[in-house]
Amino acid sequence: MGMGSKLEGPSTPANRRDPYEVLSVSRDSSDQEIKTAYRKLALKYHPDKNASNPEASELFKEVAYSYSILSDPEKRRQYDSAGFEALDADSMDMEIDLSNLGTVNTMFAALFSKLGVPIKTTISANVLEEALNGTVTVRPLPIGTSVSGKVEKQCAHFFGVTINEEQAESGIVIRVTSTAQSKFKLLYFEQDANGGYGLALQEDSEKTGKVTSAGMYFLHFQVYRMDSTMNALAMAKDPEGAFFKRLEGLQPCEVSELKPGTHIFAVYGDNFFKTASYTIEAVCAKSYEDTTQKLKDIEAQILRKRNELRQFEAEYRKALARYQEVTERYAKEKQSVDELLKQRDGIHSSFTIVKSTNVSGTASNLSNGSSSKVSGDESKGDSPGEDGGSDGKDKSAKKKWFNLNLKGSDKRLI
Repeated sequence: MGMGSKLEGPSTPANRRDPYEVLSVSRDSSDQEIKTAYRKLALKYHPDKNASNPEASELFKEVAYSYSILSDPEKRRQYDSAGFEALDADSMDMEIDLSNLGTVNTMFAALFSKLGVPIKTTISANVLEEALNGTVTVRPLPIGTSVSGKVEKQCAHFFGVTINEEQAESGIVIRVTSTAQSKFKLLYFEQDANGGYGLALQEDSEKTGKVTSAGMYFLHFQVYRMDSTMNALAMAKDPEGAFFKRLEGLQPCEVSELKPGTHIFAVYGDNFFKTASYTIEAVCAKSYEDTTQKLKDIEAQILRKRNELRQFEAEYRKALARYQEVTERYAKEKQSVDELLKQRDGIHSSFTIVKSTNVSGTASNLSNGSSSKVSGDESKGDSPGEDGGSDGKDKSAKKKWFNLNLKGSDKRLI
């Protein structure tokens, strides 16, 4: 991915040019040829080296944008088949140059990284320029040995690994680990004609168990590396379908063997604020023949599984669409059945001679009858002939009412 000083990703140039034209490569160029062309142009137009040249900054963005297309196999395929229209520029990720960020942006980048946001970083232009000029200090790293150290952020420690014909034929492995879980990059440089070193490969450290590690395997067969950033981006775009993209991050390494001679590797400090602790070791694969074969077998299985997942994803998407369809139908059918049963209950309740309006009328009549009876009693009490009898009955009733309490009281008074 491209270098840059912005966190939001590569800005799309106002007038987009053919990325092959921008990088001066042909359409059948290999990944390594594209990467080499990009490194040279990115270093040429890098903002650190062209602070007073705004045109160089725009060219740098164009180079980064073009590389972000051609370095990604899927985006390159889309562009080759349908041009820019097939690309979703908003989804492109980009590397950032920490040495070109201010303190605030670096803090934000560190925070996002802690939260799991995929932020890829690139190598400082100063380190790349010193390597190209051949002014770096190279320490020997003999086969079968290891070296531990601490490298400052955005700086690099260079090592020379010398191998003979037998070792080159057996295969070489260079691994770096950090028990402090530091972030770093493992770099491989090829010697240029002018005596300097040009960056050819890089591997970002990944957390594996309780350590972070990175490795390069030159074993005379195609070895693959896992780009976890692709998995993180897939998760952000489609959490449910991210599983199917989990193996898409498996990318072929550009170099599979080393020739006899001295080869230059480096450990680059990729922490946001502090130094990176590391241990680098060089191993000849001759003593690990069984392990080498296991690696070859397991990666072959992973590739087969990736193809199976691609096919299964189509089946899964189809089944998921069908599931959503039947789920929606289920809700509609349930609503329809509830409505039909409700109508049926209404029809059942229509078979009755007692209407809901008459029921309230009956209650009203009963209430009126009671009122009439009370009124009749009151009229009887008002007649002159029955006035005394009525009063007598009332007094008798009152007397009977109080008899329970008064009789006993009368006796005590006597």
